[in-house]
Formats: sequence, structure tokens, C-alpha cells
Amino acid sequence: MRFVDEAKIYIKSGDGGQGCVSFRREKYVPRGGPDGGDGGKGGDIIAVASRSHRTLLDMKFNQHHVAKRGGPGEGGNRTGRNSSDVEIVVPVGTVIRDMETGELLVDMTEDGQRAIIARGGIGGKGNSRFKTSTNRAPRYAQTGLPGEEKTVGLELKLIADVGTVGFPNVGKSTFISSVSAARPKIADYPFTTLKPNLGVVNIGDYRTFVIADIPGLIEGAHLGAGLGQKFLRHIERTSILLHIIDISKDPFTGAWDDFETINNELAFSSAVREKPQIVVINKIDLTATRERLKEQVDIFSDRGIRVFPISAVTGEGIKELIREISQKLDDYSGPQEQS
Repeated sequence: MRFVDEAKIYIKSGDGGQGCVSFRREKYVPRGGPDGGDGGKGGDIIAVASRSHRTLLDMKFNQHHVAKRGGPGEGGNRTGRNSSDVEIVVPVGTVIRDMETGELLVDMTEDGQRAIIARGGIGGKGNSRFKTSTNRAPRYAQTGLPGEEKTVGLELKLIADVGTVGFPNVGKSTFISSVSAARPKIADYPFTTLKPNLGVVNIGDYRTFVIADIPGLIEGAHLGAGLGQKFLRHIERTSILLHIIDISKDPFTGAWDDFETINNELAFSSAVREKPQIVVINKIDLTATRERLKEQVDIFSDRGIRVFPISAVTGEGIKELIREISQKLDDYSGPQEQS
């Protein structure tokens, strides 16, 4: 299934039904008076969040959602039928905005959450509503109010506790596959991760946390280099970031330079740049990494930053890192997301 995290759809709620102009006509009942009923209510457009949906792919192929208008009123003071609502099922974590005004309509953060994003029009009043002592036979009724009509943008932001960042091929996907049941694509060329991946990590005592892997960033990502920054929205809701660095590559520019380069790209996302980070040097099972490790760790230590050396392949250092992540999550008390 193709991963789609953005979509634009047109929605139109139902118009209210027409009020009825009618007069009571029965044998032996002269001047029966007005008895036109009200029109029915038009259908609402309702967004429903579901954990069983993982992508906005359905919205790409179904871009028009229109509810029916309410039924017209009838004689005998019978109200027209209310039209049924139209439900749009979206993944948990979907943000819905009005494309014209930019207004945030709703943030779907909980499974089963329901929100009306376009209200149906109210039915018009029938002529029986306008009868007065001086106007005993009104020959007019109201038309129903029109439903709301708008184009809305859907943006999926995955909900996770921890987000991984770093250059391509530093081992983010390998790390997630080693600590969870997630199986992202892993290969020895850049940008093997083309879509975000989620993994659930079991830390014991029936406790878990969710980790999100996003495609690698490179210098100039905010200008569109590589895969750009389009996937950063998927770590906007995270509590902490796991910054993974690879010092085995050649030519080697230094772990601190890599660290600063990625953080410069993160700075262009206001919802990401202030998040606490855990710094990880991966691939310590490689000779090149072992030879450079102490010097690089000391550079971070001099700046007051603790580094966690690990090997996502052999599992070395993983338990200590998971304990640190668990502790950070317990300590974290900030907001989960800024829209």
C-alpha cells in the first residue's frame, strides 16, 4: 500500500429542505388553516479517526464528499426527513485545515474521535409557522439554509514518542528493526527509507513506546535537497529525538559537524528544533568507528553532551540506550504537539 500523508478534498454538506405551503382540507372543516411542515436538515460531513487506517491514500482517489439535502416539508405539519451524514475515515494523527482560510478545523489525535467539519443546513419553516392572528392564511414558506462548502487539506502526522533523525545510511532503519517488530527497507545506498516507519518498543513491565523513523536529511534539505523536509511533520508530535550519527564513512568530516548540519536543518521546523535529543553513534562494530570513537565522544563530552555508542547490528549498547530513552520519556512533561 502506497504511503500518502497529504491530500486535498472537496466537501459539501447537505442543504436544508424546503418548507411546505399547505392548507388543511377536510370535508366539513371549512377554513382549515395552514398546515405546511418544516423542511428536514441536510447531512453533515463528519471526520472519523481510525487506527486501522495508516495512510491518506483513500482520499487521493475519492476527493469529493457531498451530503444529500434534507427532505421538503409536507402537509399535515409533517416535517421533511433529515438527510444522513457522510463520514470520512482518516488515520489517527490527521490534521484538517480549511484551504482557503488556513483555519485549523480539527486535529484527529484519538482513535474513534469524531468531528463535524461541514454542518448541514437547517430546514426551512413551513407556512404553519407564520400563522398569526392578523395573517391567518400565509402563502409562503422558507427555503432551507445552504450547507457548508469548502476545500480542506488533510495532513497526516504520525503519533510517536521518539523520532529518529540523521543523515541517510546512518542506521536508523536498522536500529528500529533491531528494537521492534518493524521491518523497514534496509540497503547500502542513500534514501532507502522513502516513507516514515513506526515501531513499538517493549521496555518491560507491560510498558512500551513508539518510535518513528523518517527518511534521512542532508545539508540543504530545507531548500528541497534530497527528500527535503516534508517528512519532518511526522516527528512534530514526538517527545524526544534520537540523533543517530555514523563516523565510519569516508571521507570523514567529524561527528560534531554532522550533528550541527542536521540541527541546522531541523531549525527550519519550529515544532522540532526545541525538542530534547539523545545523541547516538552507531556502527561501533566497524573498525573505522572503533578507531575514531573515543576522540569523537570526547568532543561531545567537552560540550556537555552525553553520547551513546551502539551497534544496531550486534545489539551492543542497545539496552543502555533503551533505558535512557525510557527515563527521558518518564521525565518529559512538555506538550506533545504544536499545530
